[in-house]
Amino acid sequence: MSKKVLVITSSLRANSNSDALADSFADGAKSSGNTVEVISLKDKSISFCRGCMACQKTQKCVIRDDAIEIAEKIKNSDVAVFATPVYYYELAGQLKTLLDRCNPIFSSNYAFRDVYLLATAADEDESAMGGPVKGMEGWVSCFEKARLAGTVFAGGVDGPGAIHGYTALQTAYEVGKAI
Repeated sequence: MSKKVLVITSSLRANSNSDALADSFADGAKSSGNTVEVISLKDKSISFCRGCMACQKTQKCVIRDDAIEIAEKIKNSDVAVFATPVYYYELAGQLKTLLDRCNPIFSSNYAFRDVYLLATAADEDESAMGGPVKGMEGWVSCFEKARLAGTVFAGGVDGPGAIHGYTALQTAYEVGKAI
């Protein structure tokens, strides 16, 4: 059965390694007949959550920016995929800001069940994924019908395009294809 897959990339760098990982995952998901949309946070305007909690009553954010449309797309996807570069052993700040702005969907009838995390880091050690995974698990745990279904890590990639030739690209493709 075809699923709606939303892939969000959070690198702000051109020719980024995490974008390449996201594209590979998206290609795999498309090859299995899924409907796939990729959204880049490049050039998006996403303000910090103010913590006013108005969204818990209205399911709408009081801040008018690009996060509103993106959160709605996350809410209506069957599978949500987040790609991030690892900065200081954590999710990229722009992704964390978006996740915080997804608060309006917390009390909604969201569709997504499976969440995937794709990450790239200059550090080649798998332990570099510890912080990003913990951050994503924290977000996913707030959505009781969802689960962190999988992760893909590409370590040892720092410069733009350095990921080309890495097995993580094939792994991301296969994980996407298995959806």
